[in-house]
Order: sequence, then C-alpha cells, then structure tokens
Amino acid sequence: MSDKTLTRMDLSEAVFREVGLSRNESAQLVESVLQHVSDALATGEMVKISSFGTFTVRDKSARIGRNPKTGDEVPISPRRVLTFRPSHLMKERVAAGGKN
Repeated sequence: MSDKTLTRMDLSEAVFREVGLSRNESAQLVESVLQHVSDALATGEMVKISSFGTFTVRDKSARIGRNPKTGDEVPISPRRVLTFRPSHLMKERVAAGGKN
C-alpha cells in the first residue's frame, strides 16, 4: 500500500489541467461538487455516481456492546453512519491495481 493521499487540491489541479478552467474556478467547482454531495447525504439522500459507487446513510439502532479488554457490557447509542458501496467497475479497477 502506498501512503499517497488524494486531496481537494489534487482534484482541483486535475480539473485545471483536464478542463481548462482557471485554478480558482477549478477549486470552486470541486468545492461545489463536494458541498452538493455532503448536503445530500446530510439530508439522508443516496448519492450514486455512475462507474464509481453509491454513498448511503444508514440508521443504526441502539445495542449492547462489549469492552474487549474488560468484557464489560456497554450500551451503544443509536446513530447514523455513512456507507460506501463501490461499483463493479471500481472494484475491478482497484483489483487490477490501476493497470487499466
């Protein structure tokens, strides 16, 4: 595994190179897209990006957990969690190691 991380700056630089917008416009475009995705997920909507994957929000109910060190039972409160399910194309591309 590599320790590289794709950042917002990397995304806006890619938009700058590929699309030809100014660096400022590219950064604004990336921010706008990420904001739209974030807003949709915050309101409980599903976000599906073709050939990439699907982001969904799940409600998890309360349950009893166990502290693995002491064995004590601990209540876990209900919460909302974000899940991501990659598309088949994304799974294949990751499995190939980016050789496609």
